[in-house]
Amino acid sequence: MSRGAEKRLEKYGRMVARDDRPIRVLYVVPGSPGSSSLSMVFVHEQITHLEKAGLETRTSIFSAGANLQRALREAWGLRQLVRDYRPDIVHAQYGTLTAFTCALISLVPRVPLVITYHGSDLNPSPSDGTLRSTVQKLLSQFAALRASAIICVSHQLRNRLWWCRGKVVVIPCGVDLDLFQPIPRAEARSRLGWRDGERIVLFNAAGRTTAGKRLDLAEAAVAVMRGLIGEVRFVVLRGGVPHEEMPLYLSGADCLLMTSDYEGSPTIIKEALACALPIVSVDVGDVVERLKGVHPSRIVPRDPRVIGSAAAEIVLSGRRSNGREVIRELSATAVRDKILQVYNCVLGGGRYGN
Repeated sequence: MSRGAEKRLEKYGRMVARDDRPIRVLYVVPGSPGSSSLSMVFVHEQITHLEKAGLETRTSIFSAGANLQRALREAWGLRQLVRDYRPDIVHAQYGTLTAFTCALISLVPRVPLVITYHGSDLNPSPSDGTLRSTVQKLLSQFAALRASAIICVSHQLRNRLWWCRGKVVVIPCGVDLDLFQPIPRAEARSRLGWRDGERIVLFNAAGRTTAGKRLDLAEAAVAVMRGLIGEVRFVVLRGGVPHEEMPLYLSGADCLLMTSDYEGSPTIIKEALACALPIVSVDVGDVVERLKGVHPSRIVPRDPRVIGSAAAEIVLSGRRSNGREVIRELSATAVRDKILQVYNCVLGGGRYGN
């Protein structure tokens, strides 16, 4: 965050009254109509916490994908929603076509636009193909020009913007510490059907794009582990686990592996910290920052032998981490308050970058 952005957040730290009513925010989130995408569940949770803080909100699921005809219908529907709902702020919770469409439809009537970039909207996304990936990144970059304020979930992601970095505030998504808390390992394993004496390593392959998660690297690392310490159960999460059951997996496992090529601020890392699960990760996204002062946990190069050796050492130790204490600064409540400051800054001080 720039020094100017920090000062503006301090100045506008209180809720700005708008005609004796709550601030009205229209959230635009990519996903499938009629349901919250599992890959964006953290966004919907964030919106719920903001509602509890007194905002009036409405969420529109933007489901255009790569279909031009559908994109035009979605854009027209959003334009009508902005006219009817009359939000004080439009908040695009992703870049690419989602943010670009919001940039266009919020021009008339002119409504302040906040964009949150989460990762694959600015990072390379090999699974989308070269052409689609290039177009998506261009749309993300051009949408930034229209934004009154920009939230990036990591400093690494902020550095991928070509311009407008002066109006960026870095706010990782928060974690619900009431939901994500340690469960006794024996209890968690019993409920999951895992044996108490097993050595269990967890890997998250869920997300909007999966090619960059590098499951192959994780599998190779686990093979190294087995050569060092014997049998290891390798549990791969592919997005089918209900969100409320995730603390069971994070409490029952011995270690989490993160081997991605690209990330923004991976939610699974923060959830693992909240459940005191040790982590072995490559340097990606904001993981180095998140694991600072966390023991036992390791940042390692993208070498299966090094990853496997580090994970084996942690598993053999049988220790849980001190991650829960470290992650408190990113509780859902703390992050909510930072986002409210951004809204108040935009509404109370005009364009965020001024």
